[in-house]
Amino acid sequence: MRLFRRRSRWWPVSDAVALVAFAVVGLLSHHGMVTAAGLAHDALPLLGGWFAAALVFRLYRRPSLSRLLATWACGVTAGVVIRALVLGRSPNGREAAFLGVALAFTLLFVVVLRVAVAMTLDRR
Repeated sequence: MRLFRRRSRWWPVSDAVALVAFAVVGLLSHHGMVTAAGLAHDALPLLGGWFAAALVFRLYRRPSLSRLLATWACGVTAGVVIRALVLGRSPNGREAAFLGVALAFTLLFVVVLRVAVAMTLDRR
């Protein structure tokens, strides 16, 4: 688990890329295209929630698995709630299902990209 305790200036970049990638995959699968407006209403709330939570939990100053998981759980949830409010959606079963999908896949994307970054840094 050293990967999650390791400090790197690349973690915020990697995390942002992972969250934007999640939004892009969602836009492509549901709308068949990616637009600036689509990214604004899908990626920006997630990014805002994530980085606000990262500040609260000091994810990038004192990295650990528990801080990453706290940032992920709170940040993605906050981002999904903000997204629903921006889009005028009511909290119902569909939004709960989206939250479950968002939590599962953002964690997958974040971890995969962090592993890829760590492997790249280790090769240097």
